Amino acid sequence: MPTTAERGRQVRRRLITAAAELIGERGWSAVSTRTLAERAGVGPGLVHYHFASLQALRIEAAAQMMSAVAEGATARLETAADAEEGLALIIRDLDRFSGDDPMSRLFIEAYLASTRDEELRRAISGVLELFRSRLTAWLATAGVEAPEETARVLGAALDGVMLHRALDPGLTSGVVEPMLRRLLAPTPVSDRTDGHEEQRQGDR
Repeated sequence: MPTTAERGRQVRRRLITAAAELIGERGWSAVSTRTLAERAGVGPGLVHYHFASLQALRIEAAAQMMSAVAEGATARLETAADAEEGLALIIRDLDRFSGDDPMSRLFIEAYLASTRDEELRRAISGVLELFRSRLTAWLATAGVEAPEETARVLGAALDGVMLHRALDPGLTSGVVEPMLRRLLAPTPVSDRTDGHEEQRQGDR
């Protein structure tokens, strides 16, 4: 028989799962205490017993789901033989998100809501920071130039692809991968020399 603490953890998990589902189905502001309790199969009072507020529950649900997607993507990099293969794996993984699926809608809803909620913005920023740090470590191991800067741009591009698919379903891995592969290409020596020369001229 589950202990009281185990039952409490089960209820929290059910509430978080229910909140994530409802955000993707109905939108951020449409997730109410009543609808959450009904979906999770618990009494409405348990929502506020386990979470400080309805918004706190929505934030935790969104952050957990987004973290799961980010961790799944970076886990695939560990099987890659080189940078190009890793990029292919992570981009092709995005093909499971059509832009109109519940997870894509959760991302869209959370990003939009974060523009009006500082706590949610911090939670999402934390997910992005963790994703970028893992991406940076992998890029550095793969020998990619400027791994930290590349991780920031690549992460933003991957996010953008996921969000834009709701408007442009044609942004599949076959279209995106060749374009993003250029981020991993080494800078030609002549370009680096020209850049330094321009800098020197600007300093004069």
